[in-house]
Amino acid sequence: MLQQTQVSAVVPYYIRWLNRFPDFASLSRASESGVLHAWQGLGYYNRARNLHATAKAVVDQHNGRLPRSMDEIGQLPGIGKYTAHAVATFAFNRSVPIVEANTARVLTRLLDFRHSIDSGPTREELWRKAAMLAPKHNARIYNSALTDLGALICIPREPKCCVCPVKKFCRAKHPGELPVRKSRRAMMRLTETHAFVLRSGKILLEQSSARWRGMWILPSLKLDCLQHSTFSRRAIHTAVFPFTHHRVTLRVFRQSWRKVHNERQRWFSVRSLATIPIPSPHRRAIEVVVKS
Repeated sequence: MLQQTQVSAVVPYYIRWLNRFPDFASLSRASESGVLHAWQGLGYYNRARNLHATAKAVVDQHNGRLPRSMDEIGQLPGIGKYTAHAVATFAFNRSVPIVEANTARVLTRLLDFRHSIDSGPTREELWRKAAMLAPKHNARIYNSALTDLGALICIPREPKCCVCPVKKFCRAKHPGELPVRKSRRAMMRLTETHAFVLRSGKILLEQSSARWRGMWILPSLKLDCLQHSTFSRRAIHTAVFPFTHHRVTLRVFRQSWRKVHNERQRWFSVRSLATIPIPSPHRRAIEVVVKS
């Protein structure tokens, strides 16, 4: 959950998740729909799918207990180097480094590491340097402290060097310039149009096979269909939301009753929507339009 998401946003989801799925066995038995519903609002839904697949692998291959071997942890679905190291150090107190946004910022400044951390070879060099600094004992405390240092003091803009507990060890003359990164990809702008179809207290939804695979969204609408008389001429809801390197404008148009076009579309009672996995932009659109 902490991958690309701040702690403050994660905590309530984490608590609800553990209440619903207290162990690997309960998560492995859950449906994908149930897992996505529990995750909705956090975004980056492949994390939920991978966690679901990992739970099944742990139950089927490791008798329901997470393996302690770094190699075995790294073979689980969706677990890369950072996650494997984080699990090893925080769950098993293994003496391994973790390099993520906060710790990378601290390390590059402490070492005055002036190579782009977006490059594979130099990223690995930073991992090697991080491994040299990791203590042999109580590594979980060290890694937790390093993460907090980056989140609270060694922040991206205007780092709080005057209160930094490791200031005398820091080699960076201009810490605000570090870490070095490649130029960011240009933000792409997209416009997506969807239909709002309501009939007798039921709303037509479509199961996504793309970005929000497995979740329920408002039916997709082709632009040329807007000329059809069954559609409102003006959007009844417009919202803008970010998605990785995209800035998406969501436009929703009211449509009169229509037959279900394909097997991915279904009618749902408005009262049942709270139990259905719906991505936040579409859920907000539905709530706004239903109340209007």
